[in-house]
Amino acid sequence: MKVSKLAANLIGSEIVKIGNEVNDLKAKGAEIANLTIGDLNSNIYPIPALLKEEIQKAYQNNLTNYPPANGLLSLRKEVSKDLKNRWNLDYSPNDILITAGSRPLIYAVYKTIVDEGDKVIYPTPSWNNNHYAYLTSANAVEVKTKPETNFLPTADDLRPHLDGAVLLALCSPLNPTGTMFTREQLSEICELVIAENKKRGADEKPLYLMYDQIYSNLTFGAEHVDPVSLFPEMREYTIYIDGISKCLAATGVRVGWGFGPAHIIDKMKALLTHVGAWAPKPEQEATAKFYENPENVNVFVEDFKGKLEESLKVLHGGVQDLKIKGLSVDSIEPMGALYLTIKLDYIGKTKPDGATIENSSDLVFYLINEAGVALVPFSAFGEDKSEPWFRASVGGLAVDEIKVMLPKLESALNKLK
Repeated sequence: MKVSKLAANLIGSEIVKIGNEVNDLKAKGAEIANLTIGDLNSNIYPIPALLKEEIQKAYQNNLTNYPPANGLLSLRKEVSKDLKNRWNLDYSPNDILITAGSRPLIYAVYKTIVDEGDKVIYPTPSWNNNHYAYLTSANAVEVKTKPETNFLPTADDLRPHLDGAVLLALCSPLNPTGTMFTREQLSEICELVIAENKKRGADEKPLYLMYDQIYSNLTFGAEHVDPVSLFPEMREYTIYIDGISKCLAATGVRVGWGFGPAHIIDKMKALLTHVGAWAPKPEQEATAKFYENPENVNVFVEDFKGKLEESLKVLHGGVQDLKIKGLSVDSIEPMGALYLTIKLDYIGKTKPDGATIENSSDLVFYLINEAGVALVPFSAFGEDKSEPWFRASVGGLAVDEIKVMLPKLESALNKLK
């Protein structure tokens, strides 16, 4: 049966494919250390108790009709205050758009800015930019990054591609790597964006920067930096993506917010009224109540990110121990988010059954079946399947489960020749 060309050529998520394999094996009784999804085991990491209470209260008070298209004013006011208190960013409630998590915001940024054939620039690895570029028929320019720069693009990497581009998509802390821009790195990129926009005429579309900082509260000692704080003139070009999904362990609560130039935010709002992508009204009401006291956020985040950091350190330390033992592995010290970047240099090796590990996907499924360990290859984030780099998300496991998993990983890798 015929479908649209867009639907016919849409590529499914590699992460979902791996997740399905994990779920099938679990259903058969297998024990799998699932390090794949950028999600959280809500029994290990529940949302704040007060937030849960306020959600329940909002439903009891029958706040179950449509919210305003741009979000409850009470929540937009609290977000505005939090941005000022936390990052010294001045955005009024009218500059803020509330949606069901960050995905609708990212989609709306692309659809608001990008016309068919427009040049869009994003680094690889990065989360889902390739799919959003496809959905908007963009001319996607993928900028390959290196482990030496923590898989973050440098100004030199981006400079050759900015001419004529309308959107640059960046994320820090970065999904999938958990690494972060330094002040110097981001400053040099912002200077490029400003210089590029000064060259453009009034009838030309600017080069906009989408800055995804959904993990900005989950940092481990490193300083989170953002474009407008570094250069106030970036304000007219920068659209931020943020929300509670990660910082409050609330991935399923679905409350995100974007903020930026009013003319962009207004068009994003208009677009999303036709999609129906608003966050549920009770969840918006509860989030507003929770944010009324900044200490609610601060106390929860400090405890939560401390636990994530412990898990990441255990996993990173375990991989480094394997490296000392002579295995062909490595990892990048975690800086933020819930991800560890792991190198497993075993592509081309032979499995016990005589078959060859042809690519990173082969290695993923070998480890699932042989070690009960599930990782995501960087090919799910735009990299080639020949690359030996993988994302490990610690949100689904307790520290003890990570410790139990490491010897199984070691054993499975030692069987490859």
